[in-house]
Amino acid sequence: MGLFLYLCTIIINQPQKMRILTWMTAALVALTAGAQQTGKTFTVVKELPITSVKNQYRSGTCWDYGTLGFLESEILRRTGRTYDLCEMYVVNKDYMDCATHYVRMHGYSQISEGGSCDDVVEVIRQHGICPEEAMPAPGSLTGDSLANFKVFFPELERTVSSIVRPAADLNRITEGDPSVAVVKEPRPHWRDSVQAVIERYVGRCPETFVYEGKTYTPQSFAESLGLDLDDYVSLTSFTHHPFGEWFVIEAPYKWRLKPSYNIPIEQLMEVLDRALDAGYTVAWGGDVTGDFLRKEGLAMLPDGVVPTQQLRQEQWDDWRFTYDHVMLIYGKATDEAGKPYYLVKNSWGESGPYKGTWYMSRDYMALNTTYLFLNRHALPRALRKAVHRLF
Repeated sequence: MGLFLYLCTIIINQPQKMRILTWMTAALVALTAGAQQTGKTFTVVKELPITSVKNQYRSGTCWDYGTLGFLESEILRRTGRTYDLCEMYVVNKDYMDCATHYVRMHGYSQISEGGSCDDVVEVIRQHGICPEEAMPAPGSLTGDSLANFKVFFPELERTVSSIVRPAADLNRITEGDPSVAVVKEPRPHWRDSVQAVIERYVGRCPETFVYEGKTYTPQSFAESLGLDLDDYVSLTSFTHHPFGEWFVIEAPYKWRLKPSYNIPIEQLMEVLDRALDAGYTVAWGGDVTGDFLRKEGLAMLPDGVVPTQQLRQEQWDDWRFTYDHVMLIYGKATDEAGKPYYLVKNSWGESGPYKGTWYMSRDYMALNTTYLFLNRHALPRALRKAVHRLF
């Protein structure tokens, strides 16, 4: 601000026209100086290879983009090859799996755009995968070349929820309302109806395709990637379940009911640091609704907030801390004060000052991580044995 004050002292000695220009210059200097003072400077300590930043656009599919980005980085680490795996293939298969689960639960389940890392791994395990170029872009009714679920998902939700008798009708049945017929099975041909909606907006999954001159099925292509899908584990840290045991995280988007291994938060953070140092990227599921500075590309806690195990649990139980986003952690950095941060690849396109990368402080990570999803070979030996033995 010293230059700004200096300019102010000379303005009164200039002609009127020059005063206007000088005031504008002074104001610009003040804004620039303010930005420099409030901005942060980072030094990258560790940066692992990743594939390009993608854009989930107007869809709630961060779990899909984040996990495929993680698996692409795993392939890159293992083989040196770069792939662009198809997110909409996963959406197509996963939403049908979700609808099937909904029907099997007699409607007592959730139909949602959201999901988790487990969804992507299970889709590849059961249905295979294809590269981006092998599947057409999202359907024409979206009005966009990118994924726009504004029209698609409400229609899918209506279609799926109509398969079984709504809860309100069930109440009327039990109360003896003769105008409501008792339905003991789902509506016929419901799978065809659901699949038609999905394909109209997302596209049809290929049965075969040619990639780099070779013909594949989605299953044979998945096998060619060299991934062992049994290698991937989910770790979490909560006190409402015992440490050293598996449990299903009670979150709306975890409908596949896949368990996570529970360890103290200090150990969880040590696992993360160890994995990155050893060359493994890590998929992250957590909360970005709080102190997540989207315009600045930063995630950091307010001064004075200490991310303890107790605070994590309190905020989880009263919904201040939720599970609402999935991203990819691929490196470490420090700010100008030496405070540790992580490099995190997002799926909102090359937005923000770091072109799609976010700097997340270690404190923020410790307080707002729902789970880490990573290769079990990145774990310390004792933890790797425990996970393998108990799972």
